Amino acid sequence: MINANDAIEELRTLGDLVRWGASSFNEAGLTFGHGTGNALDEAFLLVRHVLHLPHDIPAYMVGATLTKHERRQIVELLMERITSRKPAPYLIHESWFAGLPFYVDERVLIPRSPIAELIEQGFSPWVDPDNVHTILDLCTGSGCIAIACAAAFPEAHITATDNSLSALEVAAINIEKHGMQKQVELVKSDVFQNVPATQQFDVIVSNPPYVDATDIAALSPEFLHEPAGALAAGRDGLDIVKQILLGAADYLSDQGILVVEVGNSETALLEQFPDVPFIWPDFARGGHGVFILSRQELINYADRFQR
Repeated sequence: MINANDAIEELRTLGDLVRWGASSFNEAGLTFGHGTGNALDEAFLLVRHVLHLPHDIPAYMVGATLTKHERRQIVELLMERITSRKPAPYLIHESWFAGLPFYVDERVLIPRSPIAELIEQGFSPWVDPDNVHTILDLCTGSGCIAIACAAAFPEAHITATDNSLSALEVAAINIEKHGMQKQVELVKSDVFQNVPATQQFDVIVSNPPYVDATDIAALSPEFLHEPAGALAAGRDGLDIVKQILLGAADYLSDQGILVVEVGNSETALLEQFPDVPFIWPDFARGGHGVFILSRQELINYADRFQR
């Protein structure tokens, strides 16, 4: 593999830099999963960022010759990805979710939840989108779920909570970025702690911490850049999920639903609550481990969640 200085001098086109970046990433043993799934897509993302190009560039531009200044900027960014092991979204301070761009830094988890598909579908068929007027986003982080909900339900009021002031600072940046200040309200709260008991929501949605102790111990350097409090959730990964299951019925409207991502902790959840009728949607764009329960189901199985 040629070194960085040689790359600047010898590589000429956009395609050359993408190919060199992908090869360098693979040689360095990087891991992916923060918006891209492989070295080639990650290199392409970073090259496009430096060149201020859109996602869907025409094929002929792959052979476009770059200036030496552009090549230097690209090589420096690709090398930073290798030496820092920071995921690409932290390097460029941007991540996309539900078709919307979000500012991100190391105060928040990088958006990547399959819940985006459910939002784009208006949570249908589990609710009537026309009857969704209030939504609660627990553990909002960057605010991506809350803001995507606001875009999908322009007449709804969204309450977004997090127990991290740093995360709420990032969420506020994104709310302003998308002009959602009147529609999205931020509340510092540990799960339901500071949510008024009188409030009722048609949808409660959450991508809470859910990584179990075994998976935390095996995280690659890329994932260790993310805030530990947004990932770790006890031995079985269900510490926060169980709190949500216990409290959600009190905050849902009669026809309301609870939507929660549990990722790989789906197995532990099913082992502990084998008779609870969780619905597990399929996702066209990939992803798993998101369940849906109605308010009535939460009430019917409340005794299980209290054990």
